[in-house]
This record gives sequence, structure tokens and C-alpha cells, in this order.
Amino acid sequence: MSTMIKMVRVLSAVATLAVAAPALAAGSGPHVERQSWSFAGPFGTYDKAQLQRGFKIYKEVCSSCHSLRLVKFRNLGEEGGLGYSEEQVKAIAAEYTVEDGPNDDGDMFERPAVAADAFPSPFPNEKAARASNGGAYPPDFSLLAKARAAHRGFPWFVFDAFTQYQELGPDYIYGLLTGYEEAPEGVEVPDGQYYNPHFMNGHFIGMAPPLSDELVEYEDGTAMTTEQYAKDVSAFMMWAAEPHLEARKKIGFRVMVFLVFFAGLLYFTKKKLWKNVAH
Repeated sequence: MSTMIKMVRVLSAVATLAVAAPALAAGSGPHVERQSWSFAGPFGTYDKAQLQRGFKIYKEVCSSCHSLRLVKFRNLGEEGGLGYSEEQVKAIAAEYTVEDGPNDDGDMFERPAVAADAFPSPFPNEKAARASNGGAYPPDFSLLAKARAAHRGFPWFVFDAFTQYQELGPDYIYGLLTGYEEAPEGVEVPDGQYYNPHFMNGHFIGMAPPLSDELVEYEDGTAMTTEQYAKDVSAFMMWAAEPHLEARKKIGFRVMVFLVFFAGLLYFTKKKLWKNVAH
């Protein structure tokens, strides 16, 4: 009985750590508060309305500094995406211009974007981007939701495998976007920097607070608050980093069902074949 009690206590401690783990970052990183996402868990799916709102935030607020170079306009209308029709995708693409060429004269030229084009960068090169942002280089949004989840190490990734926790990136981005605050007394913020304790590379960040209440108009009645904006654009960034998440989870579930069924067949086959064999 005492052995059983000890095992229960150990399992309870492991479960407690697994629940607490998402709120912790490896090493000396920032505190990451776990949020609720529609795409969380083994059966999670993207909320298309939220993705469209997040795209609106990106287009009207973030795209002036941050690129989305690995996402093509046609991806917006693909299955598991934002739910746009082919005509809507074409209309969105037509709002942008891209550089093409060379033409017959050997010159580069600009033309309206089409669905097959990737989102154009707001700057021609990295030096131009840094010059426009006080020396800071705005990261590309394409994979950021995954890249910002890479710093979790042992033992947290073990718990993540059992809890299916894969949302550290969106959690971190949400915390960063909503985490700007006045610096504590005695802390001097460098010129051109802002205080944000959620920033993983220290408490000072070169990006000014990008969101504020009622900054972008929502037409579906969703609350127009900084927190809602942050959550919507974080979800959109997760989709940009993993547009086939829903398909992956469906395939994974089918594979698990097949493996369980196959393991059962192997077990009963073994029992049948060895039934009359002495051991």
C-alpha cells in the first residue's frame, strides 16, 4: 500500500509540473503566461474569423515594418487557412505591387501582385529596414510563432509531448504585445528603447507599442482592445508558421488509430499462433 501511495504522489507531482511548465521559460527567459487557443491540443483547429482579424491587424499595422516573405497570397484561400475565396484572394493580391523582371530592355519593373506571389517586403533590403527602425531589424513574420518557441529545453519538452502543448510561440507573442509598461524606479531606459519585461532578449525593446484600443476597426462586433488585437495577430502568425496544422493533426490521429488497431491485430495473432505451444 505504501508503494502505491508513493507512486500516486510521484504522478501527482509530475502532473503539477506539467501544468506549471507552460508558464515557465527555460533558463532565465521571460515569464510566459499560457493562453487559450482554438488550435491547441490534438484536435484543435484554426478559428477562421480570428485569422481574418489577425490578417487585418498585420495588413494595417504590422506590414509597414514586418515582412511575410514565405507566405503567398494563394495560401490565404487554401484549406485550413483563412477561408477566403479565389476572388477574394485575387482582390487582396491586387492591393500590392511586386518587383518583376528584367524586361526586354533588361530593366526591373513593378506590377500588381497575383495570387502566386509572396507578400512583398516593406523594405528593399536589411540595411534599409535598420535605417528606418533606429538600427533594429524587424523580423519576418512567416516563421516567428515557431521560432520564438525554440528556447524551451529539458525537461519541459518532455511534459509538452504528453500535454500536447505547442503554443509557446503565440503565448510569447501575445505576452510581448501586451507587456509594455513603465520601467521600475531606478531603471533607465535607453533612448529609442521601450521597457517590456516579456521581451526574451532583455527588458528593453526597440519596437514601440504597436497596438492600442480601437486602433483597427472590426466589423464583426469583436471587442477592439489591445488584448484582442494581440490575440488575433498571434493566431494569424501561428497560421503563417504552420498553415497545414489542421491536416497534420488529422493525419496524426488517423496514424494513432491505425497503430492501436495494428497492435491489437499483432497481439491476437501472436496469441493464436502460440496458443498450443508450450512455454
